[in-house]
Amino acid sequence: MADDTAAPDASDGELSLRLPPWSWIWKLLWLIVLVGFMALLALNVIRALEGLIGLVVVSLFASFALEPAVGWLAAKGMRRGLATFLILFGVGVAALAMLALMVPLIVQQLQELIADAPGILEDVSRFTRRWLGLELSVDKITQSLDATGENLGQYASNVLGTLLGAGAAVAGGLFRLLSIGLFTFYAVAEGPRLRRAVCSLISPKRQRTVLWTWEVAIDKTGAYLYSRLLLALFSGISTFVMLRILGVPFAVPLSVWMGLVSQFIPTVGTYIAMSLPLLVAVTRSTGDALVLLGFFTLYQQIENYLIAPRVTARTMELHPALAFGAAIAGVSIGGVVGAFLALPAAAILQAVVSSYVHRHEVMDTDLTREEPEAEAPPSVGRWDRGPLRSISERFRRGG
Repeated sequence: MADDTAAPDASDGELSLRLPPWSWIWKLLWLIVLVGFMALLALNVIRALEGLIGLVVVSLFASFALEPAVGWLAAKGMRRGLATFLILFGVGVAALAMLALMVPLIVQQLQELIADAPGILEDVSRFTRRWLGLELSVDKITQSLDATGENLGQYASNVLGTLLGAGAAVAGGLFRLLSIGLFTFYAVAEGPRLRRAVCSLISPKRQRTVLWTWEVAIDKTGAYLYSRLLLALFSGISTFVMLRILGVPFAVPLSVWMGLVSQFIPTVGTYIAMSLPLLVAVTRSTGDALVLLGFFTLYQQIENYLIAPRVTARTMELHPALAFGAAIAGVSIGGVVGAFLALPAAAILQAVVSSYVHRHEVMDTDLTREEPEAEAPPSVGRWDRGPLRSISERFRRGG
């Protein structure tokens, strides 16, 4: 007769080992709750520090853009701190000079608009009376304003509140600009020390990858900035010469506006930039405005097909569709600043990803055959940065 109290066989032991104890399940549930709580806490912290994170990101891109110029001055024997200060000071002076040039233009255009308001109103009134059956006149508008005289106190308080809000916004903008300048100064002036601090936390193999990625960021961002500045110089000088020929006033600020806005605002910058010179020209002569519009159209074609390919060769190798998509994404994420940073960010990401992607030979068919392109001079868009360049070369060779 078999003993019922005999020990379980090996299969029962294996089955008991497969079944987790209830205490382990409770530990797993507590771990899931803890991870979820920490993720929610991290998300709230990121939201609270969203402004600071944005300032740091903008400062990082600004440091990438200034690094080639600071490195060049440092190679000439100047201290990095002094070189960084001089460049940032020059950028600030240039921004203030542009603002000082644009203010008189805006004031005069507003004065002319106010002076021409009755005539413009009469033209609009004739159009609305003819097509919409609605009559607009200076007398009726004056009567409407007189009828609202008892609400002037409320209007005044609203205007005062708007002015106070605008003052607070200006103060906040100045604080953000100063913060970006401070972060950028330390990121560039202490660049080698910052990179050594980052590399000291990772293995030598990872250090080469980090330094190569850092160099790509400097190369793409700096190349984008300086190539845009060179194109802005060509556009500004051409616009200045044309405005002087036509006798359009405020040729200097309009040329500066045309050069900078057309080159540094992606996709639609050219149309935004040309609108102001055309507005000033049309107030003087419709014929001058048409001639100026024809000049802008012709120059845009010359820039797109002759000047820009040679200036930006090997600096911002982005497909137009990718650049357009990056600009839209940048606007969605960070507004105007995001659109400005989108192109160098896309170029950096493309360069980093392409270094890890293995490409295969493509079949030569009618669907894949490309038109031959003219080769650009090999020296265009190349900057020698000494140690960083040697690190990049060793990384590419696998050393």
